Amino acid sequence: MAFLVHSTLERSSRMAPLFPFLLLLVSVCADVVERFEDVPDCMKYFYKRKVPQWGVSTPGAARLCQRFVNRYHFATLYDTNNRIAVYSAYQFQPSNGGGRESRWFVEPQLVDKSWQAEMKDGYWLEKDHPGVYQGLKQALNEDYTHSGFDRGHLNPNGHHAVPSRNATFTLTNVVPQNPKLNQNAWSNHESSLTKLFNSKCSTAYVLVGAVPSANNWIVKNNVNRVNIPDYVWNAYCCVDNNEQPVESGAATARNTEANLVEKLSLDQLKEFLQQFSKQPTGELFYNNCKA
Repeated sequence: MAFLVHSTLERSSRMAPLFPFLLLLVSVCADVVERFEDVPDCMKYFYKRKVPQWGVSTPGAARLCQRFVNRYHFATLYDTNNRIAVYSAYQFQPSNGGGRESRWFVEPQLVDKSWQAEMKDGYWLEKDHPGVYQGLKQALNEDYTHSGFDRGHLNPNGHHAVPSRNATFTLTNVVPQNPKLNQNAWSNHESSLTKLFNSKCSTAYVLVGAVPSANNWIVKNNVNRVNIPDYVWNAYCCVDNNEQPVESGAATARNTEANLVEKLSLDQLKEFLQQFSKQPTGELFYNNCKA
C-alpha cells in the first residue's frame, strides 16, 4: 500500500487539488505492515515472492519493509517482545565501495504508527519527538553499550552496495552476537558467500535469522532489554538469469565463543529450526529452491 501511494504521489505531483489529500495518505501509510504481500516492492526480497511460514506465529511479530533514502532495501520479520529480528530477507548486491555507517537507526513506526516510515537515527528521532520513549518494542543503541556483545548484523552490510549497505545499520536488523563469532567464523562465512554469489548467481535470495534463548538477556537497570539468541542461521537460493535455481545452502552457528559455523542443506536447516517451533517450519524458499 505504501509503495502504491508513493508511486501515485509521483505521478500526481502536478495535480494541485489532489496534492494535500495525497500527502495525508502518505502520512498514515506504514512501512510497518500487516503483511509483506500487501507491499509489492517489498516482496522482491523473497524468491518467487513467497514469504516463509517460519516465524509467522511469533508473538508480537512486526513486518518491516526497511526504508532508507525513500526506497526499500530489504524486509525484516521483527520480534518486538525479544527485541531481535526473527529474520531479514534480502537480495545480494556486489559491493560498490563505501564504509561502515556511523549511525544506528531505529524504526519510528514501532514507537508510533503515525510517525515517518523511514528508519532514523534515534538521537534525531528524539529531537523530533522529545520525551517519547523509543524502546518499548525495539532495541536501542544504549542497550548494546558495554553489554559485551556486538551489534551483529543479520543482513550483512558487506552483501550490499550503497545505499543499501547503510540501511543494514538499523537495530531491527541486528542481534546480540558473541564478538568472537561475529568477527571471525561468521564474518568468514559471509565472505565465502560473497565469493559464491559473485561467481555463480545471477540473483541470490538470502534469509538470515536468529533463534532466541529461553532466558538469556542483555539487562539494563534490572530490566530484560534484548534477548541474546542461542543460534544465528542463514539460507540462500541462488538463481540464474531465468530465475531458475542453480544452488542452495544454509548454515548455523551457536552464539558462543566456540566460533564454529556448520554448513547445512536447506532440508537440514528446516529440521534444525523445527526443534524450536511447535508449528511446521515450512519451506524457506519457493519449492525449496528446486528447479
